Amino acid sequence: MTEVLSPGLTLRRGRIDDVDRVTRVIVAEERSLRGDTEWSTSDTLDWWRGLEDHGEAWVVEDSAGAVLAAIGLFGRGDRFNGWIAIDPEHKREELHQALVEHAEQRVRATDVRCLTLGALAEDIAAQRLFERLGYAVVRCFYRMRIELEDQPQPPEWPEGIRCSRFDPNDAHAFHHATTDAFAENWDFMRMEFEEWKRLRIEAPDFDPSLWFVARDGDEIAGFARCEADRWGGGWVALLGVRKPWRRRGLGEALLRHSFCEFFARGERQVGLGVDAQNESGATRLYERAGMHVEAEDIVYEKQLT
Repeated sequence: MTEVLSPGLTLRRGRIDDVDRVTRVIVAEERSLRGDTEWSTSDTLDWWRGLEDHGEAWVVEDSAGAVLAAIGLFGRGDRFNGWIAIDPEHKREELHQALVEHAEQRVRATDVRCLTLGALAEDIAAQRLFERLGYAVVRCFYRMRIELEDQPQPPEWPEGIRCSRFDPNDAHAFHHATTDAFAENWDFMRMEFEEWKRLRIEAPDFDPSLWFVARDGDEIAGFARCEADRWGGGWVALLGVRKPWRRRGLGEALLRHSFCEFFARGERQVGLGVDAQNESGATRLYERAGMHVEAEDIVYEKQLT
């Protein structure tokens, strides 16, 4: 791989001490394409933890040790999801193509033969490159946001539903409920309990006061796992309702409950990510609650031979 890079550049495995430099690359790239960004070091750290458990990270650095590009490859069952970020001052098609080919080589070294690569909707050059290399659009994802200027509307809970904060003693039940709620999603990846526990409950920024559980009797009907300091504000990282309790307003109640909790903490912006083709109609739910689409990412897929 190094022979296709410009003289003085090196491709190597990423390390935890690269996080700040990788953050600068991601921030610079998004600002160059979108004019601004909400990405921060805490977002890179969250991404990095997932890569350490389920994938691998690579960086390109120059002879002075500056990171110019990064690749993250995340294993998700029968495919790998990849993201490539390149500092805009060094973004050349030759380098980008070399990094795509490296990602494909790494995936081919496994039993997996499907690779997806994401691109900012504004990154036309990346999209043209992916298409030329045999990738096709398979999905679009929105980042949605709400600005909480006034006290949010309180939730209206369906009859028989009560909501409480997450109790670590209920970790197994919570893990089962999240798996059950998302089992049919396009990007679902089944994660064993111990893996999930290490990634979420044992994370340095784990905050159970921002995990909300809606119960019908002793059964978990729905949940919202929220995080502080993500994408420039509060973040609804996971919101789900299990099938027997859908179409009763529980998802909207959990979302509004999350807004109220963030507002009480002094947070005035709340965001989340959503599959634009989600069959449950999640995007419409979020719009009804006052959220708007802030950014779009496009996912390309290729079957490797």
